[in-house]
Amino acid sequence: MDMHLLAWILAAILILAGLVGTVLPALPGLPLMFAGMWLAAWADGYSKVGGWTIGLLGLLTIASIVADVGATALGAKRVGAGKLAMLGAALGTVFGGLFFSIPGLILGPFVGAVLGELARGKALREASHIGMGAWLGLALGTALKLALAFAMLGVFVLALLWN
Repeated sequence: MDMHLLAWILAAILILAGLVGTVLPALPGLPLMFAGMWLAAWADGYSKVGGWTIGLLGLLTIASIVADVGATALGAKRVGAGKLAMLGAALGTVFGGLFFSIPGLILGPFVGAVLGELARGKALREASHIGMGAWLGLALGTALKLALAFAMLGVFVLALLWN
């Protein structure tokens, strides 16, 4: 098989896996997309997607990581979550998504944060309030990652079509 074609196939797989990874916590979504886009640009000899475009895509990738971590932490901190709640939300997201698919992704962060706060000795009502804040932060982070993923796709496709 032609190495050029193989590189393009691998790039497409990375980009698609990255899109899935924007909602699945087990995959580093936008870094995978970036890797796929960079591989595609390299396979084409940077003739259509050049250094400036790769730089912009890299900045969008970094912005997605900051937005994801920042939004989740901000949502949890804003309602007074402790470290156990934030750890619980993270673990709930990972294990919920892995073992219970979409419902687990939706409920996992909330349940994990609530369990973390209950372990700290908080009352169920307060722990639920904190769980909701952690969940809202995670939802905001996911929405921002999706927006940045589609922005990256748009920049990449425009660069391919423009040149």
